[in-house]
Amino acid sequence: MKPNFSLRLRIFNLNCWGIPYLSKHRADRMRRLGDFLNLESFDLALLEEVWSEQDFQYLRQKLSPTYPAAHHFRSGIIGSGLCVFSKHPIQELTQHIYTLNGYPYMIHHGDWFSGKAVGLLVLHLSGMVLNAYVTHLHAEYNRRKDIYLAHRVAQAWELAQFIHHTSKKADVVLLCGDLNMHPEDLGCCLLKEWTGLHDAYLETRDFKGSEEGNTMVPKNCYVSQQELKPFPFGVRIDYVLYKAVSGFYISCKSLETTTGFDPHSGTPLSDHEALMATLFVRHSPPQQNPSSTHGPAERSPLMSVLKEAWTELGLGMAQARWWATFASYVIGLGLLLLALLCVLAAGGGAGEAAILLWTPSVGLVLWAGAFYLFHVQEVNGLYRAQAELQHVLGRAREAQDLGPEPQPALLLGQQEGDRTKEQ
Repeated sequence: MKPNFSLRLRIFNLNCWGIPYLSKHRADRMRRLGDFLNLESFDLALLEEVWSEQDFQYLRQKLSPTYPAAHHFRSGIIGSGLCVFSKHPIQELTQHIYTLNGYPYMIHHGDWFSGKAVGLLVLHLSGMVLNAYVTHLHAEYNRRKDIYLAHRVAQAWELAQFIHHTSKKADVVLLCGDLNMHPEDLGCCLLKEWTGLHDAYLETRDFKGSEEGNTMVPKNCYVSQQELKPFPFGVRIDYVLYKAVSGFYISCKSLETTTGFDPHSGTPLSDHEALMATLFVRHSPPQQNPSSTHGPAERSPLMSVLKEAWTELGLGMAQARWWATFASYVIGLGLLLLALLCVLAAGGGAGEAAILLWTPSVGLVLWAGAFYLFHVQEVNGLYRAQAELQHVLGRAREAQDLGPEPQPALLLGQQEGDRTKEQ
């Protein structure tokens, strides 16, 4: 790589709020989004909540002169809602669907039906390999009583692991999306600490937009004012995260958000604010590589975050086991009731009543059986994530040989060293 190598990347990210029949002014917003993207001509546009295939095909056709490469990541029943538009050829594509994604019986929330996932595209730009990820994690519907917290932490860990294992040949890693987490939330800290990704809002030299970089703001007419009542300035749940690996250095020159109004028509493009980042990638001598210079003081928060995530997953697993046990009792009672109804019907004493109660009793057993199987699957998913965290913590203890209170620097140094060798 030439010492004077320099590359500018302009990135756009938006949760489009494109729910068919429910999202207001969807068609008009998609039309104006296409006009805006064509006008600005970003290198990459990464979108969430494009739930309609019709909307994606419309955008694909409208944007094809400016963004010849496009892909819609499909999963679940109604789709992941993730799609990408690229000015540059896409070399590779893949996606990973999260193991846990809410509850199917919480129909009014709907996350389970969407098949939340992370999409990956690999670009080759002037000899540099860019891994770009787009994702959308489970929504937070009640911050005080968040029944999905364990699922979102598990998704954050799964996302971090997916990035870790798929980016070993990448020179630059970019993650955009709606994480549905505040910057200080456990899952967000876990993701950033484990992957080493930098937050564009915190790193940028020049920020313009909504106060504190918030991406859901009260000024937006599509936002529920009741939900934002505890947050008078809004919340920041959409992110542009990045890092460079060996031999490269990346910085965010500027970051801009919309502020509740479309820059041209005055009405919002979505209930979320768009993120527009300008990143610069340049050659960096190995000794100046930021990802390999973190000392113990800088990496010490990792272990506490890993432990806290392990504990939170354990609490979620205990709750899932409780529900599975409850469902098993309901199944037992339902089978006992069915047996009693069979006896009554055979005896002829209360045959008509037994026949009337037969159908709801069968329905109860089937419902409880499905409930039991789902929560057993939930237990296994949480256990898997917790076991991976336990393994990481164990490796750290072995690496440092310091008993129950390990230091993470050596473990992380080994990971960075392995990645450098592979490149």
